[in-house]
Amino acid sequence: MCGTCGCQDGNKATVTNLQTGEHTHIDAGGNITTHTHDHDDHHHDHDHAHDHPHDHDHSHDHAHTHAKAHGNVGTTIALEQAIMQKNDALAERNRAWFAGREILALNLVSSPGSGKTTILERTIIDNKNKTNIYVIEGDQQTANDAQRIKDSGAPAVQINTGTGCHLEADMVMEGVKTLKPKPGSVIMIENVGNLVCPALFDLGEAVKVAILSVTEGEDKPIKYPHMFQASDVMLLNKIDLLPHLNFDVEKCLDYARQVNPHIKIIQLSAKTGEGMDEWYDWLKAQSAKASEQAFE
Repeated sequence: MCGTCGCQDGNKATVTNLQTGEHTHIDAGGNITTHTHDHDDHHHDHDHAHDHPHDHDHSHDHAHTHAKAHGNVGTTIALEQAIMQKNDALAERNRAWFAGREILALNLVSSPGSGKTTILERTIIDNKNKTNIYVIEGDQQTANDAQRIKDSGAPAVQINTGTGCHLEADMVMEGVKTLKPKPGSVIMIENVGNLVCPALFDLGEAVKVAILSVTEGEDKPIKYPHMFQASDVMLLNKIDLLPHLNFDVEKCLDYARQVNPHIKIIQLSAKTGEGMDEWYDWLKAQSAKASEQAFE
């Protein structure tokens, strides 16, 4: 799992507010520092990043390095379990925070190049007068995707994980604190492109949405079963390219249902718009469900 893959040396993540240019850094020990920059000739002073609603006392990178240096496998496993437990506890706090504000939070996961950002762009543009959508973008480097989302008309923050291969619950909360979403809104979390580690880390989302493009091969669900087992929905994207590819749709759907019999599958093309209405209908129903569950 991620604790032994060598990710997250140095800073754990950097959260960038595209509106203000402010950078919030989360180090490997969970400590938070904020740097304010001039942005569009306006100077903004923000110190809210230091009043984080929960403690961070784990030492992800250093603890694993120490354990592996001594060849103590049992210690490494115990530390990894502690990290996962800490993340799960923070994820539950996120989930309760979302629920109390009737916010639908979705965790979008896929391999790189599946079309996550393009789906988000079209979703934002087509629903700009219907739904308040906020986006947390996860990438190892650059703010390119968050800028695309901002240009589409939705508030966005970029979380750069450096060598990290996934987002974690504390990173998401920092992103939420930066976005300040309105009650009743939708938060789309675009995770780092990776079909392995993001399956292990709960972010507090209501639903994990796996995106698979027809250019990747129909066997991805059985090659990476944990991701598709953990997801409630699979979006099969880029179906406009099917006439030009040797891709067996029925076999792909069968593989997905083998690993997760209850997974909902929506076939669509973010480029042509085919199937997007089914995706929007699902979003509308899930948003209404989030509102109803807040009072249960």
